[in-house]
Amino acid sequence: MIDRTADSLAAALFAGDCTAEEAVATCLERIAARDSAIGAFVSLRADAALAEARILDAHARGQQRGPLHGLPFAAKDVFATADLPTEYGSPLYRGFQPASDAAAVQLLRRAGAILLGKVSTVEFAGVGAIPATRNPHDLERTPGGSSAGSGAAVAGGLVPLALASQTGGSTIRPAAFCGVPGMKPSWGRVSVEGMKPFAPSLDTVGWIAESAELLGRAAAALQCARWPLPPAPDKLRIGYYPTPYISAAEAETLAMLQEVRQHLRAAGHEIIEVTGPPGAEQLNEWQDIVMFGEGQVSLLNDYLRDPQAAHPELRDVAMNARGIDSATLLAASDAIAMLRPQFDAALAGFDAWLSPAVPGVAPLLTEGNGLATFNRLFTALHLPCITLPVPRGPRELPLGLQLIGPRRGDPQLLAVAATVEKLLSHA
Repeated sequence: MIDRTADSLAAALFAGDCTAEEAVATCLERIAARDSAIGAFVSLRADAALAEARILDAHARGQQRGPLHGLPFAAKDVFATADLPTEYGSPLYRGFQPASDAAAVQLLRRAGAILLGKVSTVEFAGVGAIPATRNPHDLERTPGGSSAGSGAAVAGGLVPLALASQTGGSTIRPAAFCGVPGMKPSWGRVSVEGMKPFAPSLDTVGWIAESAELLGRAAAALQCARWPLPPAPDKLRIGYYPTPYISAAEAETLAMLQEVRQHLRAAGHEIIEVTGPPGAEQLNEWQDIVMFGEGQVSLLNDYLRDPQAAHPELRDVAMNARGIDSATLLAASDAIAMLRPQFDAALAGFDAWLSPAVPGVAPLLTEGNGLATFNRLFTALHLPCITLPVPRGPRELPLGLQLIGPRRGDPQLLAVAATVEKLLSHA
């Protein structure tokens, strides 16, 4: 059996230093050894994954099925899977078995990836029961939500790639708290068919990976970029956008962002502080209205399946405890829509913007999933976002920066992220 660190498994596979079967077997060994403490996986298809890997190895002979040929991956348990239960983290769907894979799962498998299993989620990707998953860097801390299992599985070295989702901050937040790269693409770039809906005008397929390169390979498999990616410019022009919510950032996050800007400038890149279009200070409020206004429609039938067994948070959303009326929902939706082209225009002169990904390090489990303060506005704006880990902070817990691009600017953002990741790795 190969013996490699978690952050080199995909690189070893794509370099031809290990087979697909070895990669799958290594992940299964790590799950057996580590996941009892982390609690990321909710189901596995170990024998089937090994059998698929052997078939790929036997028929490859130098022919790669796609950019993820032989790579083991996990799917957040809000994505339908034909050969594993899909329970949405909810007892209301215990044992539920869809007839086919979600579109994102199918696309990854067509690109040669091997589904290893399903990983945990906050109930219905946002309201209800919180899984018992723990942050691999500190088992007393949250991995973030709602893609708790996706972030923890990659950070724990259990699997190199995991599908996630984001309606508020559910991909970027757990990736940042767990110290691994994560991507929320432009809204609408990846099909949400077969993914449990929460707020359709915000719901976005995301993914978390062991490297920025693997983010790019997955993006190509999901048809929102080409592989190999076009190179980023030699001299990047990056806008530092602290957002209107910067007062929520903790001291270690502010210090980390200052150091990152210094590293970028020292490497010859241009950093310009930007303020962004006016009105952005209300984006999180508007996003909240849209998310829960649309969530009332999406989750009503789930609540009515068994009102007595439903979690109180599910009841509150389904029964519109916030009292969001149609006029309020329309006003928030329209206000966000008016800002989207303004942000595209503001971003147009830059290769990317730099912002915090999360306020600080992952909170203790007793304090909840942490805040999505620096994610919700960009989700509302439909902008592509990537978080990269910056390993510093109290007790060496990871901190995450966030890179943002204009709508549909996903390939450019991925190229910038690869450049920034390389720079930070040598800082």
